[in-house]
Amino acid sequence: MRVLTYTSPARGHLYPAVPIVAELAARGHRTAIVALAGELEHLAGIGIEGWAIDPAVERVEIEDWRERSMPKAELSVLKTFARRARGEAPDLERAIARWSPDVIVIDVNCWGAATVAEASGRPWAMYSPYLLPFRSREAPPFGLGLRPRDGVVGTLRDAILGRLIAASFDRAAMPSINALRGEHGLARLKRYGEVLERPPLMLALTAEGFEYPRSDWPANVRLVGPTNWGPSPATPGSHTPSPPLAEQTPSPPPAEREPAWLAELADPLVLVTCSTERQRDKRLLHVALEALPAAGISVIGTSAAHDPAIFAVPPGSRVERFAAHEAILRRATCVVCHGGMGITQKALAAEVPVVVVPFGRDQLDTARRVEFARAGVRLSPRRLTPQRLLDAVREAWECREGAGHVSRAYAQAGGLTAAADAIEAIA
Repeated sequence: MRVLTYTSPARGHLYPAVPIVAELAARGHRTAIVALAGELEHLAGIGIEGWAIDPAVERVEIEDWRERSMPKAELSVLKTFARRARGEAPDLERAIARWSPDVIVIDVNCWGAATVAEASGRPWAMYSPYLLPFRSREAPPFGLGLRPRDGVVGTLRDAILGRLIAASFDRAAMPSINALRGEHGLARLKRYGEVLERPPLMLALTAEGFEYPRSDWPANVRLVGPTNWGPSPATPGSHTPSPPLAEQTPSPPPAEREPAWLAELADPLVLVTCSTERQRDKRLLHVALEALPAAGISVIGTSAAHDPAIFAVPPGSRVERFAAHEAILRRATCVVCHGGMGITQKALAAEVPVVVVPFGRDQLDTARRVEFARAGVRLSPRRLTPQRLLDAVREAWECREGAGHVSRAYAQAGGLTAAADAIEAIA
Protein backbone atom coordinates (compact mmCIF):
# COMPACT_ATOMS: atom_id res chain seq x y z
CA MET A 1 0.00 0.00 0.00
CA ARG A 2 1.25 3.50 -0.87
CA VAL A 3 0.29 6.21 1.64
CA LEU A 4 0.61 9.95 1.00
CA THR A 5 0.27 12.38 3.92
CA TYR A 6 -0.27 16.11 3.42
CA THR A 7 0.38 18.47 6.35
CA SER A 8 -0.11 22.17 6.99
CA PRO A 9 2.96 24.38 7.46
CA ALA A 10 3.03 24.04 11.24
CA ARG A 11 5.28 21.86 13.39
CA GLY A 12 2.40 21.25 15.77
CA HIS A 13 0.56 19.53 12.91
CA LEU A 14 3.54 17.81 11.29
CA TYR A 15 5.08 16.20 14.39
CA PRO A 16 1.92 14.26 15.41
CA ALA A 17 1.71 12.77 11.89
CA VAL A 18 5.32 11.56 11.82
CA PRO A 19 4.92 8.55 14.17
CA ILE A 20 1.84 7.37 12.25
CA VAL A 21 3.71 7.55 8.94
CA ALA A 22 6.66 5.72 10.51
CA GLU A 23 4.39 2.99 11.91
CA LEU A 24 2.88 2.41 8.48
CA ALA A 25 6.35 2.23 6.96
CA ALA A 26 7.40 -0.28 9.63
CA ARG A 27 4.48 -2.46 8.51
CA GLY A 28 5.90 -2.57 5.00
CA HIS A 29 3.83 0.17 3.37
CA ARG A 30 5.47 2.80 1.16
CA THR A 31 4.99 6.24 2.64
CA ALA A 32 5.64 9.85 1.69
CA ILE A 33 4.82 13.10 3.46
CA VAL A 34 4.46 16.68 2.24
CA ALA A 35 5.76 18.97 4.97
CA LEU A 36 7.62 22.12 5.96
CA ALA A 37 10.79 22.49 3.89
CA GLY A 38 12.85 23.09 7.02
CA GLU A 39 11.81 19.75 8.48
CA LEU A 40 12.71 17.50 5.53
CA GLU A 41 16.21 16.87 6.85
CA HIS A 42 14.79 15.65 10.14
CA LEU A 43 12.34 13.37 8.34
CA ALA A 44 15.13 11.94 6.19
CA GLY A 45 17.11 11.30 9.37
CA ILE A 46 14.43 8.89 10.55
CA GLY A 47 13.97 7.28 7.13
CA ILE A 48 10.81 9.08 5.97
CA GLU A 49 10.61 10.35 2.39
CA GLY A 50 9.31 13.90 2.28
CA TRP A 51 8.65 16.74 -0.15
CA ALA A 52 8.33 20.41 0.61
CA ILE A 53 4.95 22.12 0.76
CA ASP A 54 4.57 24.65 -2.05
CA PRO A 55 6.53 27.73 -0.85
CA ALA A 56 3.54 29.92 -1.69
CA VAL A 57 1.48 27.95 0.83
CA GLU A 58 4.21 27.97 3.47
CA ARG A 59 4.53 31.75 3.23
CA VAL A 60 0.91 32.24 4.33
CA GLU A 61 1.41 32.53 8.08
CA ILE A 62 -1.13 32.69 10.88
CA GLU A 63 -1.22 36.27 12.14
CA ASP A 64 -3.98 36.16 14.73
CA TRP A 65 -1.51 37.58 17.27
CA ARG A 66 -1.94 40.95 15.57
CA GLU A 67 -5.61 41.09 16.62
CA ARG A 68 -6.76 42.44 19.97
CA SER A 69 -10.07 40.58 20.24
CA MET A 70 -10.83 36.86 20.25
CA PRO A 71 -13.47 37.00 17.44
CA LYS A 72 -11.14 38.92 15.13
CA ALA A 73 -8.28 36.55 15.93
CA GLU A 74 -10.41 33.51 15.07
CA LEU A 75 -11.54 35.14 11.82
CA SER A 76 -7.90 35.83 10.96
CA VAL A 77 -7.03 32.14 11.39
CA LEU A 78 -9.88 31.04 9.13
CA LYS A 79 -8.80 33.53 6.46
CA THR A 80 -5.32 32.04 6.63
CA PHE A 81 -6.67 28.53 6.06
CA ALA A 82 -8.71 29.79 3.11
CA ARG A 83 -5.68 31.50 1.52
CA ARG A 84 -3.56 28.39 1.98
CA ALA A 85 -6.29 26.19 0.52
CA ARG A 86 -5.94 27.84 -2.89
CA GLY A 87 -2.33 26.65 -3.11
CA GLU A 88 -2.84 23.34 -1.35
CA ALA A 89 -5.22 22.02 -4.00
CA PRO A 90 -2.75 22.07 -6.94
CA ASP A 91 0.09 21.15 -4.57
CA LEU A 92 -1.64 17.91 -3.58
CA GLU A 93 -2.63 17.21 -7.19
CA ARG A 94 1.05 17.32 -8.12
CA ALA A 95 1.93 15.02 -5.22
CA ILE A 96 -0.76 12.52 -6.25
CA ALA A 97 0.56 12.49 -9.81
CA ARG A 98 4.07 11.92 -8.50
CA TRP A 99 3.28 9.27 -5.88
CA SER A 100 0.05 7.58 -7.09
CA PRO A 101 -1.09 6.78 -3.53
CA ASP A 102 -3.55 4.10 -2.54
CA VAL A 103 -4.53 6.12 0.54
CA ILE A 104 -4.30 9.85 1.25
CA VAL A 105 -4.06 11.30 4.79
CA ILE A 106 -4.83 15.01 5.20
CA ASP A 107 -4.24 17.48 8.03
CA VAL A 108 -7.58 18.79 9.29
CA ASN A 109 -6.54 22.40 8.61
CA CYS A 110 -5.84 21.76 4.91
CA TRP A 111 -9.16 22.62 3.27
CA GLY A 112 -7.79 22.65 -0.27
CA ALA A 113 -5.97 19.35 0.11
CA ALA A 114 -9.07 17.76 1.64
CA THR A 115 -11.13 18.87 -1.37
CA VAL A 116 -8.66 17.30 -3.80
CA ALA A 117 -8.43 14.11 -1.73
CA GLU A 118 -12.21 13.67 -1.78
CA ALA A 119 -12.44 14.47 -5.49
CA SER A 120 -9.68 11.96 -6.29
CA GLY A 121 -11.99 9.05 -5.50
CA ARG A 122 -9.23 7.35 -3.51
CA PRO A 123 -9.61 6.19 0.10
CA TRP A 124 -8.67 9.10 2.35
CA ALA A 125 -8.52 10.14 5.95
CA MET A 126 -8.13 13.28 8.00
CA TYR A 127 -6.19 13.60 11.23
CA SER A 128 -6.69 16.28 13.85
CA PRO A 129 -4.03 17.01 16.48
CA TYR A 130 -6.40 19.38 18.26
CA LEU A 131 -9.90 19.01 19.69
CA LEU A 132 -12.59 18.44 17.08
CA PRO A 133 -15.29 21.15 16.93
CA PHE A 134 -18.24 18.78 16.55
CA ARG A 135 -21.46 19.79 18.26
CA SER A 136 -22.70 17.32 20.86
CA ARG A 137 -25.70 16.86 23.12
CA GLU A 138 -23.30 15.81 25.88
CA ALA A 139 -20.53 18.42 25.73
CA PRO A 140 -20.37 22.22 25.69
CA PRO A 141 -19.90 23.97 22.33
CA PHE A 142 -16.36 24.32 21.06
CA GLY A 143 -14.50 27.60 21.15
CA LEU A 144 -15.26 29.37 24.43
CA GLY A 145 -13.71 27.03 26.98
CA LEU A 146 -17.04 26.52 28.75
CA ARG A 147 -17.45 24.19 31.71
CA PRO A 148 -19.71 21.17 31.16
CA ARG A 149 -23.11 21.74 32.77
CA ASP A 150 -26.01 19.41 33.45
CA GLY A 151 -29.71 20.07 33.71
CA VAL A 152 -32.08 22.36 31.87
CA VAL A 153 -29.93 25.46 32.23
CA GLY A 154 -26.85 23.73 30.86
CA THR A 155 -28.77 22.20 27.97
CA LEU A 156 -30.29 25.57 27.06
CA ARG A 157 -26.93 27.35 27.30
CA ASP A 158 -25.22 24.78 25.07
CA ALA A 159 -28.03 24.78 22.51
CA ILE A 160 -28.12 28.57 22.12
CA LEU A 161 -24.38 29.18 22.17
CA GLY A 162 -23.72 26.12 20.03
CA ARG A 163 -25.96 27.45 17.26
CA LEU A 164 -24.42 30.93 17.44
CA ILE A 165 -20.83 29.66 17.37
CA ALA A 166 -21.52 27.20 14.55
CA ALA A 167 -23.30 29.83 12.47
CA SER A 168 -20.41 32.27 12.89
CA PHE A 169 -17.86 29.63 11.94
CA ASP A 170 -19.89 28.50 8.94
CA ARG A 171 -20.24 32.06 7.63
CA ALA A 172 -16.48 32.51 7.79
CA ALA A 173 -15.36 29.14 6.45
CA MET A 174 -17.95 27.66 4.13
CA PRO A 175 -17.90 30.14 1.20
CA SER A 176 -14.21 29.41 0.56
CA ILE A 177 -14.63 25.69 1.06
CA ASN A 178 -17.68 25.47 -1.20
CA ALA A 179 -15.99 27.52 -3.93
CA LEU A 180 -13.17 24.95 -3.98
CA ARG A 181 -15.61 22.05 -3.88
CA GLY A 182 -17.50 23.46 -6.86
CA GLU A 183 -14.29 23.79 -8.88
CA HIS A 184 -13.59 20.09 -8.25
CA GLY A 185 -17.09 18.82 -9.00
CA LEU A 186 -18.14 18.23 -5.40
CA ALA A 187 -21.49 19.07 -3.83
CA ARG A 188 -21.91 22.15 -1.65
CA LEU A 189 -22.04 21.62 2.10
CA LYS A 190 -24.03 23.62 4.62
CA ARG A 191 -21.96 23.19 7.77
CA TYR A 192 -18.28 22.89 8.64
CA GLY A 193 -19.16 19.77 10.61
CA GLU A 194 -20.09 18.14 7.30
CA VAL A 195 -16.55 18.82 6.03
CA LEU A 196 -15.17 16.80 8.93
CA GLU A 197 -17.64 13.99 8.26
CA ARG A 198 -16.68 13.62 4.57
CA PRO A 199 -13.56 11.42 4.92
CA PRO A 200 -14.17 7.73 5.61
CA LEU A 201 -11.86 8.14 8.61
CA MET A 202 -11.25 11.04 10.99
CA LEU A 203 -8.36 10.31 13.36
CA ALA A 204 -8.74 12.33 16.56
CA LEU A 205 -5.34 12.39 18.27
CA THR A 206 -6.73 12.52 21.77
CA ALA A 207 -8.90 10.29 23.94
CA GLU A 208 -11.84 10.42 26.31
CA GLY A 209 -10.43 10.89 29.75
CA PHE A 210 -9.03 14.16 28.48
CA GLU A 211 -11.69 14.89 25.85
CA TYR A 212 -15.23 15.03 27.22
CA PRO A 213 -16.96 11.64 26.95
CA ARG A 214 -19.92 11.50 24.58
CA SER A 215 -22.02 8.93 22.75
CA ASP A 216 -22.78 10.99 19.63
CA TRP A 217 -19.43 11.10 17.86
CA PRO A 218 -19.87 10.90 14.06
CA ALA A 219 -19.39 7.40 12.69
CA ASN A 220 -16.08 8.24 10.97
CA VAL A 221 -14.33 9.48 14.14
CA ARG A 222 -11.71 7.27 15.78
CA LEU A 223 -10.07 8.55 18.97
CA VAL A 224 -6.61 7.01 19.15
CA GLY A 225 -4.80 9.19 21.69
CA PRO A 226 -1.85 11.54 21.12
CA THR A 227 1.08 10.62 18.90
CA ASN A 228 4.19 12.42 20.09
CA TRP A 229 7.46 13.01 18.27
CA GLY A 230 10.03 15.76 17.90
CA PRO A 231 13.54 16.18 16.55
CA SER A 232 16.31 16.17 19.15
CA PRO A 233 18.19 19.47 19.30
CA ALA A 234 21.92 19.13 19.86
CA THR A 235 22.79 22.78 20.41
CA PRO A 236 20.80 25.85 21.48
CA GLY A 237 18.60 27.10 18.66
CA SER A 238 19.35 24.20 16.33
CA HIS A 239 17.98 20.77 15.49
CA THR A 240 19.64 17.51 14.58
CA PRO A 241 17.77 14.47 13.30
CA SER A 242 16.47 12.00 15.84
CA PRO A 243 17.37 8.32 15.45
CA PRO A 244 14.96 6.22 13.39
CA LEU A 245 11.70 5.69 15.27
CA ALA A 246 12.30 1.96 15.26
CA GLU A 247 15.39 2.62 17.39
CA GLN A 248 13.61 4.87 19.86
CA THR A 249 12.10 3.60 23.10
CA PRO A 250 9.29 5.19 25.13
CA SER A 251 11.71 6.04 27.94
CA PRO A 252 15.28 6.16 26.60
CA PRO A 253 18.07 6.10 29.18
CA PRO A 254 19.05 9.62 30.28
CA ALA A 255 22.49 9.34 28.70
CA GLU A 256 20.92 8.89 25.27
CA ARG A 257 18.87 12.06 25.01
CA GLU A 258 19.30 14.31 28.05
CA PRO A 259 21.26 17.48 27.33
CA ALA A 260 24.36 17.79 29.49
CA TRP A 261 23.13 21.01 31.08
CA LEU A 262 19.99 19.33 32.49
CA ALA A 263 21.98 17.67 35.27
CA GLU A 264 23.20 21.09 36.41
CA LEU A 265 19.68 22.27 37.31
CA ALA A 266 18.29 21.59 40.75
CA ASP A 267 14.93 20.10 41.68
CA PRO A 268 12.09 20.95 41.79
CA LEU A 269 12.10 21.69 38.09
CA VAL A 270 9.31 23.20 35.96
CA LEU A 271 9.18 23.21 32.16
CA VAL A 272 7.73 26.41 30.67
CA THR A 273 6.94 26.43 26.95
CA CYS A 274 5.82 28.92 24.31
CA SER A 275 4.04 28.07 21.08
CA THR A 276 5.91 27.17 17.89
CA GLU A 277 3.33 29.36 16.10
CA ARG A 278 3.82 33.01 16.98
CA GLN A 279 1.35 34.47 19.45
CA ARG A 280 1.37 36.80 22.44
CA ASP A 281 2.63 34.19 24.89
CA LYS A 282 6.18 35.38 25.61
CA ARG A 283 4.82 37.10 28.74
CA LEU A 284 4.24 33.63 30.18
CA LEU A 285 7.94 32.82 30.15
CA HIS A 286 8.88 36.30 31.43
CA VAL A 287 6.54 35.91 34.41
CA ALA A 288 7.68 32.34 35.12
CA LEU A 289 11.33 33.39 35.21
CA GLU A 290 10.44 36.15 37.66
CA ALA A 291 8.21 34.05 39.91
CA LEU A 292 9.54 30.51 40.12
CA PRO A 293 13.34 30.78 40.62
CA ALA A 294 12.75 33.28 43.43
CA ALA A 295 10.72 30.54 45.16
CA GLY A 296 13.50 27.93 44.76
CA ILE A 297 12.07 26.33 41.60
CA SER A 298 14.32 25.77 38.58
CA VAL A 299 12.85 26.78 35.21
CA ILE A 300 13.63 25.30 31.82
CA GLY A 301 12.00 27.50 29.22
CA THR A 302 11.57 26.73 25.52
CA SER A 303 10.89 29.99 23.72
CA ALA A 304 10.11 28.44 20.27
CA ALA A 305 8.74 31.31 18.17
CA HIS A 306 10.49 33.91 20.35
CA ASP A 307 14.18 34.79 20.50
CA PRO A 308 15.60 33.22 23.69
CA ALA A 309 17.96 36.20 24.08
CA ILE A 310 15.08 38.51 25.10
CA PHE A 311 14.54 36.70 28.41
CA ALA A 312 16.33 37.55 31.66
CA VAL A 313 17.35 34.14 33.03
CA PRO A 314 18.28 33.87 36.72
CA PRO A 315 21.13 31.55 37.80
CA GLY A 316 19.95 27.95 38.07
CA SER A 317 17.43 28.24 35.23
CA ARG A 318 17.79 28.05 31.46
CA VAL A 319 16.01 29.13 28.26
CA GLU A 320 16.48 27.42 24.89
CA ARG A 321 14.58 28.01 21.69
CA PHE A 322 13.97 24.23 21.51
CA ALA A 323 14.83 21.32 23.78
CA ALA A 324 13.95 17.62 23.94
CA HIS A 325 10.84 17.74 26.10
CA GLU A 326 10.82 14.00 26.73
CA ALA A 327 14.10 14.18 28.64
CA ILE A 328 12.93 17.14 30.70
CA LEU A 329 9.55 15.57 31.49
CA ARG A 330 11.25 12.68 33.26
CA ARG A 331 12.29 15.19 35.94
CA ALA A 332 9.70 17.96 35.70
CA THR A 333 7.19 18.32 38.51
CA CYS A 334 4.93 20.49 36.36
CA VAL A 335 4.61 22.02 32.90
CA VAL A 336 3.51 25.61 32.42
CA CYS A 337 2.29 26.22 28.87
CA HIS A 338 -0.01 28.15 26.56
CA GLY A 339 -2.33 25.18 26.10
CA GLY A 340 -1.21 23.88 22.74
CA MET A 341 -2.42 20.30 22.40
CA GLY A 342 1.08 19.03 21.59
CA ILE A 343 2.84 19.99 24.81
CA THR A 344 -0.29 19.61 26.96
CA GLN A 345 -0.89 16.01 25.90
CA LYS A 346 2.82 15.19 25.91
CA ALA A 347 3.04 16.31 29.55
CA LEU A 348 -0.09 14.42 30.61
CA ALA A 349 1.04 11.27 28.78
CA ALA A 350 4.16 11.45 30.96
CA GLU A 351 1.89 11.87 34.03
CA VAL A 352 3.12 15.43 34.60
CA PRO A 353 0.41 17.93 35.63
CA VAL A 354 0.11 21.23 33.77
CA VAL A 355 -0.69 24.88 34.34
CA VAL A 356 -2.38 26.20 31.20
CA VAL A 357 -2.47 29.92 30.45
CA PRO A 358 -4.57 30.05 27.23
CA PHE A 359 -3.89 32.94 24.85
CA GLY A 360 -6.34 32.02 22.07
CA ARG A 361 -7.16 29.55 19.27
CA ASP A 362 -8.24 26.18 20.72
CA GLN A 363 -6.36 26.79 23.97
CA LEU A 364 -9.42 27.85 25.98
CA ASP A 365 -10.99 24.45 25.42
CA THR A 366 -7.73 22.64 26.11
CA ALA A 367 -7.33 24.51 29.39
CA ARG A 368 -10.86 23.70 30.47
CA ARG A 369 -10.36 19.99 29.79
CA VAL A 370 -7.19 20.01 31.88
CA GLU A 371 -9.18 21.52 34.72
CA PHE A 372 -12.12 19.13 34.22
CA ALA A 373 -9.79 16.11 34.30
CA ARG A 374 -8.17 17.44 37.50
CA ALA A 375 -4.86 17.07 35.71
CA GLY A 376 -3.74 20.64 36.29
CA VAL A 377 -4.77 24.26 36.68
CA ARG A 378 -6.23 26.85 34.32
CA LEU A 379 -5.00 30.43 34.77
CA SER A 380 -6.38 33.29 32.69
CA PRO A 381 -3.73 35.43 30.98
CA ARG A 382 -5.54 38.47 32.39
CA ARG A 383 -4.75 37.18 35.88
CA LEU A 384 -1.16 36.22 35.08
CA THR A 385 1.08 37.65 37.80
CA PRO A 386 4.17 36.16 39.46
CA GLN A 387 2.32 35.30 42.66
CA ARG A 388 -0.69 33.78 40.92
CA LEU A 389 1.53 31.69 38.66
CA LEU A 390 3.51 30.43 41.66
CA ASP A 391 0.25 29.54 43.42
CA ALA A 392 -1.00 27.75 40.30
CA VAL A 393 2.19 25.68 40.05
CA ARG A 394 1.90 24.65 43.70
CA GLU A 395 -1.75 23.72 43.14
CA ALA A 396 -0.85 21.72 40.03
CA TRP A 397 1.64 19.68 42.05
CA GLU A 398 -1.39 18.16 43.77
CA CYS A 399 -2.89 17.03 40.43
CA ARG A 400 -0.50 14.20 39.59
CA GLU A 401 -3.23 11.59 40.15
CA GLY A 402 -5.43 13.27 37.53
CA ALA A 403 -2.52 13.44 35.11
CA GLY A 404 -1.95 9.72 35.64
CA HIS A 405 -5.60 8.99 34.88
CA VAL A 406 -5.34 10.89 31.58
CA SER A 407 -2.11 9.07 30.72
CA ARG A 408 -3.79 5.70 31.18
CA ALA A 409 -6.74 6.81 29.01
CA TYR A 410 -4.31 7.74 26.25
CA ALA A 411 -2.63 4.34 26.45
CA GLN A 412 -5.96 2.51 26.31
CA ALA A 413 -6.94 4.39 23.13
CA GLY A 414 -4.36 2.44 21.18
CA GLY A 415 -2.03 5.15 19.88
CA LEU A 416 0.03 4.34 16.81
CA THR A 417 -1.29 0.81 16.52
CA ALA A 418 -4.91 1.98 16.46
CA ALA A 419 -4.14 4.81 14.01
CA ALA A 420 -2.29 2.55 11.56
CA ASP A 421 -4.96 -0.17 11.84
CA ALA A 422 -7.67 2.38 11.00
CA ILE A 423 -5.80 3.67 7.94
CA GLU A 424 -5.20 0.11 6.69
CA ALA A 425 -8.90 -0.63 7.16
CA ILE A 426 -10.11 2.14 4.83
CA ALA A 427 -7.76 0.89 2.09
